[in-house]
Amino acid sequence: MAKDKSKKKAEHYYTKSPTSELKTYSITYNIGRHSIRLTTADGVFCKHSVDFGSNLLINTIADQKKPNSILDIGCGYGVVGISLGKIFDCSVTMCDINERAVSLAKRNGKDVNTKVIQSDGFENIGDTFDVIVTNPPIRAGKAVYYQWFTESINYLNDDGRFYCVIQKKQGAPSAIKHLESVYGNCKIIAKDKGYFITESTK
Repeated sequence: MAKDKSKKKAEHYYTKSPTSELKTYSITYNIGRHSIRLTTADGVFCKHSVDFGSNLLINTIADQKKPNSILDIGCGYGVVGISLGKIFDCSVTMCDINERAVSLAKRNGKDVNTKVIQSDGFENIGDTFDVIVTNPPIRAGKAVYYQWFTESINYLNDDGRFYCVIQKKQGAPSAIKHLESVYGNCKIIAKDKGYFITESTK
């Protein structure tokens, strides 16, 4: 039997307007004394549970110096930004190219001091922050998230910090070299199961 060539290639989460059916899910994420109820959906990253990398990123940053403002770039449904907003009781801006992710992040962040913006990278970001954090869209390709790395320094306050989670097998060593070229520094502050958490300081 001939294969059906009319089938559309599956879209991934780095898509401006997902066309998959809007089916939602509810998950609970526990961090410290906080229990966070989150709505996720098809067409966004890691819809059934908080992924290992994001969890490691949140727990690692939770032990760092308290910021007054955070930007979560490529926020998905908002778990990183919302969790850090609750931990630090600070203002959080979240952005994503994905319209569905933006809608979910707004819904999930209602009881936190959050602002959610649809933005392709830093395109629609006008403020500067104490901390920028990302679990970058690896499937979108290096050209996309390396541009985020390059531009991030322009959106940090003096002594601001840029945090990233990336797997060794997905290019952590080369990502670290790129961040060193941008910031003049990049250190690994946590490592677990092949995931690296990096910190660069402006």
